[in-house]
This record gives sequence, structure tokens and C-alpha cells, in this order.
Amino acid sequence: MKKVLITGAAGFIGSHLCDRFIKEGYHVIGMDNLITGNIKNIEHLFPLENFEYYHHDVSKFVHVPGELEYILHFASPASPIDYLKMPIQTLKVGSLGTHNLLGLAKSKNARVLIASTSEVYGDPLVHPQREDYWGNVNPIGPRGVYDEAKRFQEAITMAYHTYHGLETRIVRIFNTYGPRMRVEDGRVLPAFFSQAIRGEGLTVFGEGDQTRSFCYVDDLVEGIYRLLLSDYHLPVNMGNPSEITIMQFAQEILALVNNPKAHIIYNPLPIDDPKQRKPDITKAKELLGWTPKVDRAEGLIRTYEYFKKVVSPN
Repeated sequence: MKKVLITGAAGFIGSHLCDRFIKEGYHVIGMDNLITGNIKNIEHLFPLENFEYYHHDVSKFVHVPGELEYILHFASPASPIDYLKMPIQTLKVGSLGTHNLLGLAKSKNARVLIASTSEVYGDPLVHPQREDYWGNVNPIGPRGVYDEAKRFQEAITMAYHTYHGLETRIVRIFNTYGPRMRVEDGRVLPAFFSQAIRGEGLTVFGEGDQTRSFCYVDDLVEGIYRLLLSDYHLPVNMGNPSEITIMQFAQEILALVNNPKAHIIYNPLPIDDPKQRKPDITKAKELLGWTPKVDRAEGLIRTYEYFKKVVSPN
């Protein structure tokens, strides 16, 4: 039974990856320090013989006994509310944490896949965003701690690939949603769902004409699984290219939740908030045969079922 280490295992995407690799017959080692993860996301795996959990901060030395075939590095605060509150931890997990895991991969002769982000493109001047676009990032702005941590993460990963011949994979993840997102995550989907269920104002920043592209988590996990097992080492975008304005998105949530008390309110735009987000997924289609299968209407219904259970109406 092949072993895979998944960092950020108790997080939103990490926990779904644990489920997928268990389903595929792997021995899964989940690692998380729970600063943003939730142990409830993986507690259903604890009785399984082929699942282990290590409570550990990957910014410190990482030791895993025995053989290890794969490492998936998904540990990091990932929403603005988190990395504005924990800027140093965010920078450390992207730099020291990545360095530690690359070193572990080298010592185990393991293949490592790192979770990068569409945020490496910053507030893009190219639309849709392709992997050969270098980005438009403010390194000292409030979002810089996350953006630059991920850009450094990509750079050191490529250095290990080039200098040490390490088997590496890089996925650039665009907006992803689904069950197990944190209610107080601060990102637009959990915010809108929780506000609508409670009958509060859905907070739209600016005029709501900024765009995002939302990918259902099951589709993303499928793409990551294919990328890990591929022979391609350069970055690959993964997301759903179906683009929508934040105002349109708010109206879709209002219609789905159908709470007469819910309404839209407007706040000023945050600093360096990207105006557009849409992945060019040509590379993922051609290399991996991957495209998203779950359309937004279906994905939102599935996600709403989850949020109805974890959000209490006012």
C-alpha cells in the first residue's frame, strides 16, 4: 500500500484529498496544526487502519518514519481574514514549510505536489490568466504575505526539481468551493451563504462588478489526482472558467436560500482586491484530459445543504 503525506489535512481541500486517496487505496498520513483546519473534517477517517494523523506545524522539521511515495503540501492559511491575522505564519508555511517538505521528499525519494494559487497572478493585467503570465503583485501590500509566500513556494520547488532532480508538481488553484468550508472563512461563498441563511446583508465590495470563477471541490480533487500521477512538472491552472460578477453571484445565493430578510449591502473595496479571476485551463485539458464536470447551479445546491447544517438562522 503506497503512502501519501497530505499537509493541511484538516482543511477544506486537504480533507477532501484525504478522502480521495483513502478511496484509491493509499495509506494516508494527514498532518495539520489546526490553526485554520478543523479536526471534524477528518475524524471520520480515524477508525481506518490506513489513516494516520500527525498534529504538527510543517514550518518546523518534519519527520515521517518509513517509506513515502507522495507528498501533497496544502498547509497554509488561505483566506484574507486568516493571512491578515497571521501574516508571519503564512510566510513561514510557504517558505520554511515548503523547504522542510521538499527536503523530506528528497530524503524519501518521493514525488511532491505543492498547492499554489491564482493569487500568484495578483491583480492580473492579462485575462484569462495563463500559466505563462508572470503576474501583477504588490509584494508589500496586505495580500503580499500570501501572494509572495506562494510565489516563493513555486520558486523553491522548481529549484529542487532543477538542482536535485526531485519529482515535483505545481497546481495553481482558482476559487474552489464545497462542503467543509469554514463559516467564518471570510471568502465570498461562505460569507454569502452564512449571511443569507441568517437573514443578514450580503457584503458586496465596491459595485460588485469584480469577477470570480468558482470550481466545485470534487472537480479540483480529480484534477490534482491526475496532475500528481502525470509526468508534467511546470505549473498547471485548475479552476472553472465559468466567470461571474460578485453581484450576480450574490443574487444567485439570495435566490437559492430564499430568505426574505436577506439583502445586499455595499462596502468599500479592500486594498489590492483582484478585479478579475478566470483560469485558462487549456494546459489541464491537453495534458490531463481534465475539465470541471459540476456546474455552478448543482455545486451551490450541494454546498447549501452543508451550510444549512452548520449555520444557525437568526
